[in-house]
Amino acid sequence: MERKRWIHEVEELMNDYCKDCFLHQHHKMDKGKRYAHRFCISQCTVGQRIKKYGDKILGDEEENK
Repeated sequence: MERKRWIHEVEELMNDYCKDCFLHQHHKMDKGKRYAHRFCISQCTVGQRIKKYGDKILGDEEENK
C-alpha cells in the first residue's frame, strides 16, 4: 500500500512543479536534455524529493522479492 501512496505523491509533485518548469526548459535549450535531466535530479529540490520517493519504491520492491 505504501508504494501506491508514494507513486501518487510523485505524480502530484510532477504535475504541480515539473510540468511547465522554466528551468528545465531553459537548460534543455541551452545545454541539452541530458544536462537538464541531471540538473533536476541533483540540484532541484523537487527533483531530489522525487528521487527519494523513487529510492523508496525501488527499496520496497527489492524487499518483496
